[in-house]
Amino acid sequence: MGKVINILEGKGAKKTNVFSVTPTTIVYNAIEIMAEKNIGALLITENDRLIGIFSERDYARKIILKGRSSKETTIGELMTKDPVTVTPESSIEDCMELMTTRRFRHLPVMEGSTVVGVISITDVVRSIIEEQKSTISHLQSYIAGQ
Repeated sequence: MGKVINILEGKGAKKTNVFSVTPTTIVYNAIEIMAEKNIGALLITENDRLIGIFSERDYARKIILKGRSSKETTIGELMTKDPVTVTPESSIEDCMELMTTRRFRHLPVMEGSTVVGVISITDVVRSIIEEQKSTISHLQSYIAGQ
């Protein structure tokens, strides 16, 4: 099975593709960034250190359903603190297991204390499908004697 680095390379991911805000960012402003960048989660950093993650799911469950104001609430009040992370060498299978059992859709990718990317459940599923297609193709060639 592939590794996270394969997903990052396939996405053309660079550190510049990682979007983050500080814990003092107003939720409304964070949602604007997410809409503009067409992303489902933002990393929360402080002093260049990952301290949390905020997703569309957090917004729906912690703002909308609780009757809070997105223009008066900071990300720091809602973020998931100390998010689970993976490394570029983590297996896609391990990521799928983490995301499925822990029920989240985004994983920050770290090299030491530096964020190098973010992968989503869509990235993981796409990677698994591509690998299965390749395996099927190889098996069909083998069976056909080519």
